[in-house]
Amino acid sequence: MTTLSVVVGNPKAGSRTLAIAEALADRLRPLLGAERGVRLDLADHAGDVFTWPHPGLDTLTEQVAASDFLVVASPTYKAAYTGLLKAFLDRYPTAGLRGVTAFPVFTIGSPAHTLAVEFTLRPLLVELGASVPTQGLSFPTDELPRLDEILDQWLERNQHALPTVGSASR
Repeated sequence: MTTLSVVVGNPKAGSRTLAIAEALADRLRPLLGAERGVRLDLADHAGDVFTWPHPGLDTLTEQVAASDFLVVASPTYKAAYTGLLKAFLDRYPTAGLRGVTAFPVFTIGSPAHTLAVEFTLRPLLVELGASVPTQGLSFPTDELPRLDEILDQWLERNQHALPTVGSASR
């Protein structure tokens, strides 16, 4: 079974970042032929991220790494991803996400942060071994009422880079 999971590093549970990441995942799943995988809102696990080892988080990191596709989302903090997301991703060794195709997402409060997803989160995901075939999605939080339109535009720009159904190789 091919799966697409979601990891969100917003320190606020149930955030707009989570809503945007899940909306993107819902659109990608049928295009990729993927079933719903792990939904990981790191705010629900913030107290455990720095506990090593942590059986619950160890299980979640294994489930995320076993996903074929992964939406990784964070609000933009100081032109980068959150420390919460970084602390979670630090649980993986180099190439710990090998075989995963990742889609990086930033929620941004300013157009000045539009490229931050490309310069901060993409390199981290690649360092961890993930393939990142599309442009990252920089979603302006004040544009949430235009969610469908913005996701449609992103998908149109990136459709050529999406893996075809059945091409996930594990």
